[in-house]
Amino acid sequence: MTRRKLRADEQELWQQVAKTTRPLSPIQKSSAAVSTVKKKPIQIQDPFRPEPFQLGSKANSRVPAFDLKPDLRQSVASRPVQMDHKSFKNMKRGKLSPEGKIDLHGMTLAQAHPALIRFITGSFAEGKRLVLVITGKGKKSEDTGPIPQQKGVLRHQVPQWLRMAPIGPMILQVSEAHLKHGGGGAYYVYLRRQR
Repeated sequence: MTRRKLRADEQELWQQVAKTTRPLSPIQKSSAAVSTVKKKPIQIQDPFRPEPFQLGSKANSRVPAFDLKPDLRQSVASRPVQMDHKSFKNMKRGKLSPEGKIDLHGMTLAQAHPALIRFITGSFAEGKRLVLVITGKGKKSEDTGPIPQQKGVLRHQVPQWLRMAPIGPMILQVSEAHLKHGGGGAYYVYLRRQR
């Protein structure tokens, strides 16, 4: 394939572009021209010389919080809303009345977990949408050990159970109940529609 010759207007355009460019490497001049130019001493930085260092200069001045587990209210409230926003607002304000409720007060973890599974699967089979799970806020007990104990074992365990199988896929939204339905000691559980 032969190269096409540039036309006069293309040649002129190329010359204008070439004038605005800088060469990547300096053009080697003749020895006579080089001798007249004074050379500046080259400063070579030692790559093995570290930068000046002062202890703690890059340390974070803010002390980290040692709260290993977030507050239960924040962890439940931080989950994204998956249901209709208008219905969610009404539910949070206590304007929607639950179609069923279960009270887990006084039960152990071994008793409460199967009871919760039976209640949620039964409510889902009946086509209910909003149910109330009452856990209670927990008893106040003396904290005598070095490791802090959670107040309200059921209150902390129920949200985890509601995310797990076999009832997790049946649930659309879990939220803390309004004060008239139990407040921090109860949860609204909004169930999915049956298909």
